[in-house]
Amino acid sequence: MKYYSTNRLAPLATLEEAVVKGLAGDKGLYMPEKIKALPSSFFEKMKDMSFQEISYVVADAFFGEDVDADTLKQIVYDTLPFDAPVVHVNNSIYSLELYHGPTLAFKDVGGRFMARLLGHFIRKQGKKEVNVLVATSGDTGSAVANGFLGVPGIHVYVLYPKGKVSPIQECQFTTLGQNITALEIEGTFDDCQALVKSAFMDKELNAHMQLTSANSINVARFLPQAFYYFYAYAQLAKMGKADNLVFCVPSGNFGNITAGLFGMRMGLPVKRFIAANNRNDVFLQYLQTGIYTPRPSVTTIANAMDVGDPSNFARILDLYGNSHEAVCEKISGCMYTDEEIAETVKSTFTETGYLLDPHGACGYRALKEQLKEGETGVFLETAHPAKFKDTVEAIIEEPVEIPGKLQEFMKGTKQSIGLQKDFEGFKSFLMNC
Repeated sequence: MKYYSTNRLAPLATLEEAVVKGLAGDKGLYMPEKIKALPSSFFEKMKDMSFQEISYVVADAFFGEDVDADTLKQIVYDTLPFDAPVVHVNNSIYSLELYHGPTLAFKDVGGRFMARLLGHFIRKQGKKEVNVLVATSGDTGSAVANGFLGVPGIHVYVLYPKGKVSPIQECQFTTLGQNITALEIEGTFDDCQALVKSAFMDKELNAHMQLTSANSINVARFLPQAFYYFYAYAQLAKMGKADNLVFCVPSGNFGNITAGLFGMRMGLPVKRFIAANNRNDVFLQYLQTGIYTPRPSVTTIANAMDVGDPSNFARILDLYGNSHEAVCEKISGCMYTDEEIAETVKSTFTETGYLLDPHGACGYRALKEQLKEGETGVFLETAHPAKFKDTVEAIIEEPVEIPGKLQEFMKGTKQSIGLQKDFEGFKSFLMNC
């Protein structure tokens, strides 16, 4: 399978080139030349298949032409030694719990898959070291860092905005050491993302070190996120609840919802998607006006969605032929303030006993407001509420138990390097690594 750039000014790339490069030479994002439709027999059998079995079929459609079957199966099965259950919350609304992986966030799926696929390509090429740059607004850093921890031939640099990730999230990537370096940037997530993109475009830096990205700009990070949409459908089909399915996705950089849209293109029976935003609602503004106007991000209690210029918007546009009308046919949007998010967390906990994290709260509230008669709604609960312990406890006025996995991270000592948001300082640091 060949991959083209969303800007269409770079040469076609192989999967290996797209994964190792991360970003195309014209600053575009890689897209597969074709999206294979899966046979109807697969959807009929899915309800009796495991998460790993379903994911391997989906992975084979994306990557099977470029990775041998045994290797790909090993990568998928190693990626997913945990579950992603669909849990009933209220009426026709279900939570897809994506926090059962090692860092308790949905990005464990993409992070672990990419680590294994990139490791495969590095061994194949005989490279000594590839350097992974990843910007994070919260969960990406921990998922990628833990996915790549100790992988031979890979060094990870995690860029995160100082004071703008939760303390527990910060622990998950600043305490690891080994081949993980945490860079604390004086700025926002958008500043961190801009530094990563600028690094890829700098010829001198790329001559000095082999660079790639593990953000959702990388096809090996975002495409595997389609796995759990198929698995969610399979679970609902087993319950007899899969008709008129609506997915609501808390959206920041838009890699997660884009993977779901790919799943729909492959034949997954989804009626429509809802993109739930916090106050960083540039996508909602696009839906309403047809004009995309990025702007500086603002800090909210749903910090992983604090993105003012979502990279994967380019993929959504490309997927729908740059047609505003076509995008609006499949995706609606909404925006919630911190006060509305907090009210949703509290009222849902009081009424149902289900504890939402601030991001999942946006998804749940959107379904409560927008779900139509006869539809089944699934929102993505993207991270465990304990990762936002202080925020959630202040809202529900009750203690939140910290899972053992998170407690282990909190025992470590923070190791991070402070940098300003200017590119020259960042480049100088990397040139001396």
